[in-house]
Amino acid sequence: MSWWSNWFGRFLIWRGRYVKEKNFILVLSLLVGVVTGLAAVMLKNMVHYTHLFFTERLQVDGGSLLFFIYPFIGIWLTSLFVRYFVREDISHGVTKVLYAISRRNSMIKPHNNYSSMIASTITIGFGGSVGTEATIVLTGASIGSNLARFFRMNYKVMTLMIGCGAAGAIAGIFKAPIAGIVFTLEVLMLDLTMASLIPLMISAISSYVLVYFLMGDGMVLDFTVHDHFSLANVPYYIILGIFCGFLSVYFIRMNIRIEHFVASIKNPFKKVLVGGALLGLLIYIFPPLYGEGYTSLQDLLTDNADNILNNTYFFSLKGSMFMVVLYVIGLVFVKVIATALTNGSGGVGGVFAPSLFTGGVGGFLIATLINMSGIVTVPVSYFVLAGMAGVMSGVMNSPLTAMFLIAEITGGYAMLVPLMLTSVVAHLTGRGMEPHSIYARRLAMKGDLITHNKDKAVLTLMKLDKVIETDLKTISVDATLGDMVKVVSKSSRNIFPVIDVNGELLGIVLLDNIRKIMFNQDLYTTTYVRDYMVTPPAVVNVEDPMDVVMKKFEETDAWNLPVIQNDKYIGFVSKAKIFNTYRRVLQHFSDE
Repeated sequence: MSWWSNWFGRFLIWRGRYVKEKNFILVLSLLVGVVTGLAAVMLKNMVHYTHLFFTERLQVDGGSLLFFIYPFIGIWLTSLFVRYFVREDISHGVTKVLYAISRRNSMIKPHNNYSSMIASTITIGFGGSVGTEATIVLTGASIGSNLARFFRMNYKVMTLMIGCGAAGAIAGIFKAPIAGIVFTLEVLMLDLTMASLIPLMISAISSYVLVYFLMGDGMVLDFTVHDHFSLANVPYYIILGIFCGFLSVYFIRMNIRIEHFVASIKNPFKKVLVGGALLGLLIYIFPPLYGEGYTSLQDLLTDNADNILNNTYFFSLKGSMFMVVLYVIGLVFVKVIATALTNGSGGVGGVFAPSLFTGGVGGFLIATLINMSGIVTVPVSYFVLAGMAGVMSGVMNSPLTAMFLIAEITGGYAMLVPLMLTSVVAHLTGRGMEPHSIYARRLAMKGDLITHNKDKAVLTLMKLDKVIETDLKTISVDATLGDMVKVVSKSSRNIFPVIDVNGELLGIVLLDNIRKIMFNQDLYTTTYVRDYMVTPPAVVNVEDPMDVVMKKFEETDAWNLPVIQNDKYIGFVSKAKIFNTYRRVLQHFSDE
């Protein structure tokens, strides 16, 4: 392969000399968009035909035990694939992307180009109650990251290519280029400039055009808006928005709680057995939970709501709206449980589709209850769309993405006002109780979350182990003042950590505290380090995030603090060095 290395090396030199980096970034964003679009087409078809293979022969006029068996088998096969072939957790795709940006210098392992697609196909094709969107976002981000690494681009460009991959992924899987761009800006990206916006647009539109060419112009949900928005319905959209806000909080908290419950089962076999069995039981009772759920949403949009009773033991009650409403109430609350069980027990998928499903079913429920009250008649299909946007806005903390996505996947641009209203109300309602999205909450709890706040973002990017100073001379707690003077004579620092025989930090000696007596030789053998030792104002753990470290500096008004690891002293960190590093990272972070 030496010929390849030589040729590629010459190409990089030629590119550096004759192609400006900004121009090459545009070419790279086009390549990322095309490759991501192909990945989206592959994933959509793999999931579709796998799903069709297992369900097309099922009878709709009654329940089937296969709805219990299929999801269980899917979870089992996916867990085996991840455990023995991937050997790395690939669930929660969007969270993985955020973590890669904040803690892995935007580097994503190459296997993510395909591994999550295979795992997600098995999971969803066999009935796992999750979506393909997080999978394709991780795939697109991985494509962007690895292409940037392949061409020896820096961290800033790699981060931008991750954004381009994510934008292309959403644009391709949903045929929604605007939503792809907005999603990247709202959820993933940190600092928007015109120079970064253009590559995002190129990736999104190139992915969309490719998918359009290969799969046609069909919408994800086939629906046409016939009537104009009515101002008289504004109060009811506000009610829907509030309901969606509470529903999104329920979605986030229940999802995390169920996943935590499943994760507490340490034995992998038991985890699959318990999680898969519970998931199969839920889908057996509620077959609309099988897979992504877009078929059920299509039925709700086209006034075929009683079709949600297909494949159930309640099929004979299809004509009863009361039964439909009861069944819908169950779906609203069990969808998130099924999603959490799918991901928690070993499946791979995202919460895009589940949040849309929950919101659409919730919107149908609110509209139906309003109409049954006899007070007023509202358009059910419009409330289904608005509910989808509302819950997605609350769950993902992204009202703009929700609004544009629903408008694009349905062609319902005439619905922008009610979509906007419901999304904003749901966002404000939910944010008061859950400040972070479902993707960001785990990272926020660990201090790994990059935010749109530039100061916090830069602190997150900084790593404590890069600013630790280890040139301070240590002294034993049992040493005499004479021993201390010898150490001082060999040191250029004014702080001396005091440690015991095990290397544990006991305190510090400040040069100012011994300056007046250090030349009194009468004290050299009669006084000890412990007599002059003081407790440091605070201690920093090497695992502390940088914002926590800075908070300790602010609270203590100190300029230097000791750092420990597993209770052992390893060095000091200074406020001055942090500030210098901060300025360097900020410049790198902000430069176009």
